[in-house]
Amino acid sequence: MEKTTQRSVTATLEGAPYTTRVTARGLELIADEPTDHGGQDLGLRPHELLLSGLAACTAITLRMYADRKQWPSSPIHVTANMERTQQGAEVDTRIHLDIEQPAELTEEQRARMLQIARSCPVHRTLENPIHLSSGLKA
Repeated sequence: MEKTTQRSVTATLEGAPYTTRVTARGLELIADEPTDHGGQDLGLRPHELLLSGLAACTAITLRMYADRKQWPSSPIHVTANMERTQQGAEVDTRIHLDIEQPAELTEEQRARMLQIARSCPVHRTLENPIHLSSGLKA
């Protein structure tokens, strides 16, 4: 069964060199670059936003699963680390998740939670083909 979902986010950059207002569903956050890259350091960098989506989705997915199983579910900490190596136009990106789960979980539960972490929607999106396109709006 094929299922299509759509999401939309708008980034608006006005005035300040890199401080960008990002909006979705009436919610807002700020993206920026640190001062050593010419920004004002008022928000997360774009790659940090990408990693935050993956880390948050993983934590939420784990919490949903643990709640459904009635397992201890707090706290869950997910740290997403990214290493990018660039040579010319070629970019090799490696992302690693460090997941800290409640100590009360058994080894079997912990192994299952690690398996579930890999099935969060953002994780699945990043592991499958992504097709990017751009266009100019009139």
